Amino acid sequence: MRATFGLIGKTAMALVLATGIGAGALTVGATAAVAKEKEKKDAKGSYSKEFVAAAGPIQKTMTALDEAKKKGASADEQKALLANATAELGAAEAAVKTPLDRMAAGGWGVSIGGTLNDVAMRQRGMKNMLDSGLVPADKMMEYQFFLGNFAYGNKDFPAAIAALTPVVQANYQDESAAELLADAYAQQKQYPQALEALNMAVTARKAAGAPVPEGWFKRANVIAYQNKLGPQAVAWSTMMVENYPNALNWLAAAQLVREFGTFTNQESLDLGRLLLRSGGLQNDPKYVEREYVEYIEAADPRRLPGEVVKVGDMGLKAGVLKANDPFLADAMSQAKGRIGPDKASLPALDREARAGKDGKSAMAMADAYLSYDEAAKAEEMYKMAIEKGGIDKDRALTRLGIAQVDLDKFEEAKASFAQVGGVRAPLARLWSAFATTQAMP
Repeated sequence: MRATFGLIGKTAMALVLATGIGAGALTVGATAAVAKEKEKKDAKGSYSKEFVAAAGPIQKTMTALDEAKKKGASADEQKALLANATAELGAAEAAVKTPLDRMAAGGWGVSIGGTLNDVAMRQRGMKNMLDSGLVPADKMMEYQFFLGNFAYGNKDFPAAIAALTPVVQANYQDESAAELLADAYAQQKQYPQALEALNMAVTARKAAGAPVPEGWFKRANVIAYQNKLGPQAVAWSTMMVENYPNALNWLAAAQLVREFGTFTNQESLDLGRLLLRSGGLQNDPKYVEREYVEYIEAADPRRLPGEVVKVGDMGLKAGVLKANDPFLADAMSQAKGRIGPDKASLPALDREARAGKDGKSAMAMADAYLSYDEAAKAEEMYKMAIEKGGIDKDRALTRLGIAQVDLDKFEEAKASFAQVGGVRAPLARLWSAFATTQAMP
């Protein structure tokens, strides 16, 4: 859990209470002060005589505490002054009659709870302040956030949810509000609701034209992954790379798509191609060694020797793969011996593909061109294969989109990826996200 999930500090609370209606604005100990307050009869109302009588002891305690703080009293010394404060506060709360009574009792609860590290008391105090109806309109979401924070710290998750939901809907500035709300749901094993809470936060933030915090996407990914919510994990990881397309996020997104997919070598090949182009392979060797190996296995030196050599050389240069590794040595040896004859056969295979009655030869030809980075020829052949038919259309559409990305035809690529269905749909959606990021200025 992020460090920001901790309870708000005393300094932050001091700012909240310094609004003119908090505990610091109330003095009910002296009869003259009470009389004067009663005479004002302002918009805040007045204190009840019952509350004034009951609040005497707690007011005296709070005054002593304030004096001790000014003199630099230690935390233990301050706590000692509050030995009877819980009972004194309870008596004052029991005597509450008016909104101003409730506001004062709430302010004391927050303050005393802070000194005593009593989160439940702080939660109760903040609830009283809000229930008083005296919190200024421009401070409502701030107070609601503090209430939700205290409730979360008190493990009162239903109360935290009730308090934080309007805060998140209002696009509150503190980004931890959304994560607290999501985690309050998650603590109750309401995982879809947790993700919906984060989605609500994303929607509100985007509506305000503000960037969405990366932590929200990561929090959603963790919740979805840990609780085996495959479609949601894929959706959130895809949104994450659309908003934060860095190398580590691309790697995480690709691995989540594989984790919750039913991939054959053909899907793994196109996932490896995405990692290559997005920079996902440019991570710490311990995170990507297996990705290089799976890419090489999926490409297969007997089928796509040029791509195997390209990926193998890249892994060696990055220090991820070792030249003396038996697997790599064998794959590179086979691939290098095949590249010459393979390239020499392409013209004849191209003619055969164009003359074919179905799209199978064109598909094979397109795959060869794509592996040799001849994107324009690959695009033409994939279109031909799709038109002639008799092939795996979803695979052809995926690779048509890849060729179009390589040609910087990003909108056309996204249109191709949008047509992909079946097990490849999540992979195509991730590729579409890559096309979107590449099209950005």
